Parts: sequence; structure tokens; C-alpha cells
Amino acid sequence: MTTSHFYKQALETKRPVFAVAPMIDWTDRHCRYFHRQISRNALLYTEMVVADAIIHGPRERLLSFDAAEHPVALQLGGSDPEKLVKAVEIAAPYGYDEINLNVGCPSDRVQSGTFGACLMLTPDIVADCIRAMKKVSSVPVTVKCRIGVDEQEPERALPDLLDRVLDAGADAIWIHARKAWLKGLSPKENREIPPLDYDIVYRTKQARPDVFIGINGGIQTLDQAEEHLRHVDGVMLGRAAYQNAGVLADVDHRFFGAEAEAFDWELLRDRMMDYAARHIADGGRLQQVARHMVGLFTGLPGARRYRQILSTDAVKAGAGPEVIAAAFAAVDFSGVVEDAVSA
Repeated sequence: MTTSHFYKQALETKRPVFAVAPMIDWTDRHCRYFHRQISRNALLYTEMVVADAIIHGPRERLLSFDAAEHPVALQLGGSDPEKLVKAVEIAAPYGYDEINLNVGCPSDRVQSGTFGACLMLTPDIVADCIRAMKKVSSVPVTVKCRIGVDEQEPERALPDLLDRVLDAGADAIWIHARKAWLKGLSPKENREIPPLDYDIVYRTKQARPDVFIGINGGIQTLDQAEEHLRHVDGVMLGRAAYQNAGVLADVDHRFFGAEAEAFDWELLRDRMMDYAARHIADGGRLQQVARHMVGLFTGLPGARRYRQILSTDAVKAGAGPEVIAAAFAAVDFSGVVEDAVSA
């Protein structure tokens, strides 16, 4: 199912969209393949990829992904419409289901390139970028933004941005329900210190019933996600989904109508071992895959030993898929898996 269907169904049939947020240095192709083995339906996002890097850099490494990852969205960073158009055209043959423009990242590195959250200050440029990308994209073009930056008043800044990008043709809006402070706070502090304001996202949706509005920021559990979906069309988990990927095991049942059934952890183990073997055969290292799996069994008996095995043995020279098998063997699944997954 493509993301265009996701957004259409979310609006027409109230079927929600559940997504795993784009996270720099985290949601690479190995992470996304791992998450896809746990949830068939969650919408997955790449790390932010800068348009210049796609134009001038190693395109295959930056853009290639396993077909199993669908539906998967490419998040782009940039503020030059011509460069973004070129990046979209280069990415098109890879078959992404969505193109998303980053208007939310507050890092100094991103600001120096004049994109990310600082684009909240220039909504006209964002609109120009969306309009240009829409002309060459065959898949939905979306925006992920903050509610404002620095001294901006969110009640004015957020509607102004949305009015412009929607007029330019944006297919959906994902809103991180915090301001970003471009000076004085690190990216980590920007994820924690500015207060969350979920209500402004709810009001934004109420004012735009025909527009897909998704929410992001500080969401830790599926129960919280369900509560947000009473007010908006989609919910996006970031670090909570990465640091305890087991939470994704109940996503298909709770949000996509799949039958409730015990998760097949042995099948997950076998698939990840096969994937790791292929990656190693292509010249990769086990650690590049295993590092994303470390938080899988948070709260289960044996989880500490599981983490130790993956963290220490996967980095050793010549480490192979048998390390994953040993790590899984350390976990006691009896009687507590369901509680740990839904926590």
C-alpha cells in the first residue's frame, strides 16, 4: 500500500497513519528493514538526506533500500527549489512512496545550510520548494515542521506556513509539537526543553478538516498514540520506537486491523540473520545491522544479556549472524512478552 493510499484513507475512512520518525544517524536502511520485520504497515522514513549530497555524492549508498521496506518515505533537506527538483528526479527511479521536506531539524549543521527548522522563518521559500517538487514528483510531497522557532508566535507562524505550503500543493503535514530554539539549545535539548503543545496541533486539524495532519514529539507508548488519534490523522513515534522497537509489534493490530496474535520472535531472528548474512557478503559489517536491534527487548528477562552480546560481540572482526542467534537465546520470552511489547 502506498502512502498516497495511507493519506487518502486517513481522511476518507478515518484509518490512521502510524509512522516512525526520520532520525539522523538512526533510521538508515538497516534500521528500516529491521522495523519492517516487526510492523508490516508502519510508514518508515529515511534519515534526512541533503539535496546537494544526492546531486554530488554517492547516490546508490544514500538512496538504495530493500524492497521490503515499503511503504518508505525519503526525507530531503534543502531550500533551493532547483536543487530539490534535481534530487527528486534522481531519487525517482529508486521508488520511494513519498518525498518529505524537513522544516524541523534545529542542528547548527542544518542551519548553516539554510534548511531545517530555520525555514519556519521563510514560509514563502518553503512554498516555492514544495511547488517545484510537486511538478516533478509522481508520489506525495509532504512537510514535517515545528510549531515555530525562537520568538515566533506559533498561533501565527504555524498557520502561515501551512497556508502557503498547502496552497503550493503539499499532500500532508507532520507537526513536531514543540518550538525549536535555533540558538542556545543543542538538537538534543530541542527535543526535550521546549514545552510540548499538542493542543495547537489539534486546533490546526480542527481548522483544516480536509487536510492530513499528523503529530510528532514526546509520544512514548501506543496508548498515547491512540489518544492523539482522537484529534489528528496520524501519529509519529521517534526515539520511543527506536529505543524499544518491540513497541512496533502491536502496531498492525491496534492501528491497521490485523488479527491479534503472538509475535513470532524466532521468525524475526531468522530474517535478521539472513539479512545480516547478505549485508556481510556484500562487504558490510554485522555491527551496522545489529546496532539498531539493541533496544528490542527492553523490560524482558534476559534483555541485559541480549544487549551485552549485541553491543560487544557484533563489533568484533569477523562477527557473523550467529551473534544475533546467541543474543536472542539469552532472552526469556515466557509469559511477559505481551506486557513488554504494549508498555
